[in-house]
Amino acid sequence: MTTERVTKRLVIRGRVQGVFFRESMRQEAARLGITGWVRNTRDGTVEAVVQGSADAVESITRWAHRGPEDARVQSVDACAAEGDFAAFEKRPTS
Repeated sequence: MTTERVTKRLVIRGRVQGVFFRESMRQEAARLGITGWVRNTRDGTVEAVVQGSADAVESITRWAHRGPEDARVQSVDACAAEGDFAAFEKRPTS
């Protein structure tokens, strides 16, 4: 049985900066075996590209709707993305 890799770009809106969102997402990605990256953006959102099994990507997408304890997520936009990632990393603000 082959496991198809799924890659999605997430844009998370709300109170998502300054609440440990990126590090919490990195930890959740490690737990789920997700690769990709996460970063803050200058407009106040958090952007991530997540890659892994369909179940793992669905799990981290559900997690992104909640985020860490102090986050107040208003919305998550998800769309297909491309790329090939060996690990999950926090990237500098774009």
